[in-house]
Amino acid sequence: MRINKYLSSSGLCSRRKAEEYVLEGRVSVNNKVINDLSTQINDGDVVKLNDQVISIEEQMVYYMLNKPKGYITSMSDDRDRKSISNLTSDLPYRVYPVGRLDYESEGLLFLTNDGDLTYKLTHPKFNVAKKYVVKVEGDLKESELAVLRAGVVIDKVRYAKCKVEKVSFAQNISKVEVTLFEGKNREIRKMFDAIGKNVVFLKRTEMAGIKLGGLKRGELRPLKDYEVSYLKNLVK
Repeated sequence: MRINKYLSSSGLCSRRKAEEYVLEGRVSVNNKVINDLSTQINDGDVVKLNDQVISIEEQMVYYMLNKPKGYITSMSDDRDRKSISNLTSDLPYRVYPVGRLDYESEGLLFLTNDGDLTYKLTHPKFNVAKKYVVKVEGDLKESELAVLRAGVVIDKVRYAKCKVEKVSFAQNISKVEVTLFEGKNREIRKMFDAIGKNVVFLKRTEMAGIKLGGLKRGELRPLKDYEVSYLKNLVK
C-alpha cells in the first residue's frame, strides 16, 4: 500500500494532506524519514507522523450531518468559533468532514474516518455532483444564469461549468438550484458576486446522489449500508 493511502486509511487525513506530510519530511517508516510518495508500506512496517505511530483504523464509519449556519467545517478553531466538533462529540470514533461548507452556509456534510473515500469525493478529477439551494437578492435574468452556467472568471481563474435553474422569485428574492462538479472555496458566493448578486441563504441538499432528506439542523445519522456501498462504487 502506498504511503499516502496508508495515512489516509488511518483516518488521520486525506490523501492530498498525506502527500504534503511526506514532502514536508514529517513521516518516517521504520525510523527512517521518507520523502518519496511512491513508498510502499508492508506488513510489519512502523509508520510515524511527527514521531507518533500511525495505524490503520480497524473500523471505518460514515455519517451525514445537517450542518447549521454559524459553525465552521473543522474539528477545532483558533478563534473560538463553534465548529462541527461541538456536534459530533458523542460519536465513539474520530471523524473528519468530507469537503467544506463555509461558516454562513448549512446543509449536508459527510463525516468519516475513511480518508480514501474522502479523497474520491472531494478531488476535482472525479466530478462528484453537489446540489445547493441558493437565495439571492433581486431577480435573475436568463443572461445572468447563462453566465453562471458557462463558468465565471474570478481573479483570472475560470470556474467550472455548472447547472443553475431558477425556481422562483418573490419579495425581491430569487430561489435557485445550483449543481457544482468541483469545490473551490466559497465558490457559489463568488459566482453570484461576479454577476452583482448577494447570496442571503445557501444550503447543500445533495452530494454524490445522496440527499439530506428530513434531517434536522444540527442532527447527524449513520449512513446506511447501501449508501456507503453506493459512494464507494461511485468513483473508482
